[in-house]
Amino acid sequence: MAILVQDIRESFESSPFYNHMGIEILHFEEHSVKIKLSIKEHVLNANGTLHGGVHATMLDFIQGMLLRSITKTRCATMNLNVQYLAAISEGDIFAEANVLQLGYKVAFMEGEIRDSAGKILAKGTGTFKVIRD
Repeated sequence: MAILVQDIRESFESSPFYNHMGIEILHFEEHSVKIKLSIKEHVLNANGTLHGGVHATMLDFIQGMLLRSITKTRCATMNLNVQYLAAISEGDIFAEANVLQLGYKVAFMEGEIRDSAGKILAKGTGTFKVIRD
């Protein structure tokens, strides 16, 4: 059964976890997704910079959303690899994703997180299981 793009968006927007993180969906259409996070104190690590788990969460979120917008099915993260390139402690950050390869059962994705000036803060690749009912 195909899932509508609006249903996917609503399922993410109603998630208590993503709401707690403060992730905002700026743009969500088939084949195109962009999210934003305004850095707040609760997402900082002991050094006062954005916790690496937030980067990983955003990359997982954006890649999964993009995949679901294309396949109209559920998906599950099989592997997520993150490269941390620069630290940040305040401001807004943005994430976008691309499909590297989409198969019937497995998808290979990539994503980036940038600051407001466009500087790349983190890159990540993900392998996702495409769950076709």
